[in-house]
Amino acid sequence: MKEILKRILAQPEWRIIDQTTLGESFHALQSFAMDDTLCSTIGSEDAPPTVRTWVHPKTIVLGIQDSRLPNLNEGVKYLEEQGYEVIVRNSGGLAVVLDEGILNLSLILSEKEQRIDIDLGYEAMVHLTKALLKPYGLTFERKEIPTSYCPGKYDLSIGGKKFAGISQRRLRGGIAVQIYLCVNGSGSERAKVVRQFYERAKGGAETKFTYPSIDPKVMASLSELADTPIDVTDLMEVLLLFLKNQGSDLLSSYLSISEINQYDFYLKRVVERNRKALVR
Repeated sequence: MKEILKRILAQPEWRIIDQTTLGESFHALQSFAMDDTLCSTIGSEDAPPTVRTWVHPKTIVLGIQDSRLPNLNEGVKYLEEQGYEVIVRNSGGLAVVLDEGILNLSLILSEKEQRIDIDLGYEAMVHLTKALLKPYGLTFERKEIPTSYCPGKYDLSIGGKKFAGISQRRLRGGIAVQIYLCVNGSGSERAKVVRQFYERAKGGAETKFTYPSIDPKVMASLSELADTPIDVTDLMEVLLLFLKNQGSDLLSSYLSISEINQYDFYLKRVVERNRKALVR
């Protein structure tokens, strides 16, 4: 398994698309259109394997199941009052928090030459995260933290406190393995916001789907867990050094002209789906 993971991460060339410093000019819906575009072009091998990193200002990203909550409007109103923008992503999972202290990272790969099953995709991101945290002497467990927000099998935690979650998006032969890493700030304060959202959006009603009962004490940032300041720039430096040490050539670039045309298509689709999901 380790050799396979090393091969996945040691691509001959990695294209690096760094969108961590775009600030308010970069909307979270654009991120989902970006990954759909990259899945399509990389899946057809019209573009090289890509590492995309991104940060967004205060945003709550809801899952499709969240958009079906009986009192969704009340929950969204609360989040907006707290200064958050609210969107619905075009994939599974539940509500997550994005802000300046959270690094998002996507590995986008093609399955054309090598089959990458779902678990292998997840394990590749786990392997990469171990490398990112090694300089800080941090080791973690991979297991579900049921009372975190957006709980799942590939939650990453230290001492029972979750700092990251991993998801996947598969489209047209391409795979985007995505992780959010709570780098700094208060993990528990973020969790409190999501807990309040669910309390308002459920409104005491019975639901067919089981939403998480969130305990803020089970979430923390890496800075809190390491008891030392860590920021997004620090992890970016570790990431690029790790990839370079795998023998990969790193190419910093943006979308090609053909990709920009596809991006416009996917962005319109994501925006329209989001609009429909939030209309109640």
